[in-house]
Amino acid sequence: MLTGRILLVAFEGWNDATEAASGALKAIAEQIGAQTLEAVDPEDYFDFQFSRPIIEFDGEGNRVLSWPGCELLQASPEQIAERPELDRLYLLLGTEPSRRWLSFAAEILEMVQDREIDAVVMLGAMLADVPHTRPMQVFKSSMNQQLMERYAIEPSTYQGPVGILTVLGQAFEAEGIPVLSLWGSVPHYVHNTTNPKAAIGFLSEILELTGFSFDSSALAEQAFEWERGVDDMTASDEEMLSYVSQLEKARDAWDSEQVSGEALAREFERYLNDRPDSQDRPKS
Repeated sequence: MLTGRILLVAFEGWNDATEAASGALKAIAEQIGAQTLEAVDPEDYFDFQFSRPIIEFDGEGNRVLSWPGCELLQASPEQIAERPELDRLYLLLGTEPSRRWLSFAAEILEMVQDREIDAVVMLGAMLADVPHTRPMQVFKSSMNQQLMERYAIEPSTYQGPVGILTVLGQAFEAEGIPVLSLWGSVPHYVHNTTNPKAAIGFLSEILELTGFSFDSSALAEQAFEWERGVDDMTASDEEMLSYVSQLEKARDAWDSEQVSGEALAREFERYLNDRPDSQDRPKS
């Protein structure tokens, strides 16, 4: 499990299909009453014809502009008082910048170094041939040797165009800050709406990696409605229904191959540790 000061990162845009990653961090930010520690100047990094500002009404009925940007967040003092462990959790949340990525990365790196962050977890989502009826698959990767050994993962072998997550990850690693990347696969045939079910998947991964737990009940209700809506959409299209069935069979076959003896042993050990009477059992 990751310890020390941890930064969770997600950017809306190219790195975040169906806003699965940013949706997870927004849910966390709301629960911890997140407050802005620092923010970049939107004028420096965003093309407003590409990432347009949004006009909204505030609580008093006034029209206000919301600009694209990126903020470093932390839990409110009240939430930290209730849950002291939140003092070591930071969020970096925003929109992928349009320009000057090297300067942007340098500015973010300075924020991270000023807070002496010990580890960074990057969240991203990609469209893939996966069924909406199954939990999201999450693939872990890292270039850090210790993290690779701890989680039995391999470095990414991808070559091609990248997003701001990769640029930031390279900058952090170059300064000795370990980075773990989580990439979730979301169904490509439901790409024009947010995916709360995938956001729940990220919250589960964050719990396993960091020990930070968050209430997912609101997301669960949204995920139920989302999945029911997709079910209705596919039910009226025989070709789509057949396609989803094929994806389900492929996913179930893949899952069954993963259930090796070693995996079963780990799951059984986790089950024993999670039992209420686990504190009374002698350690092996």
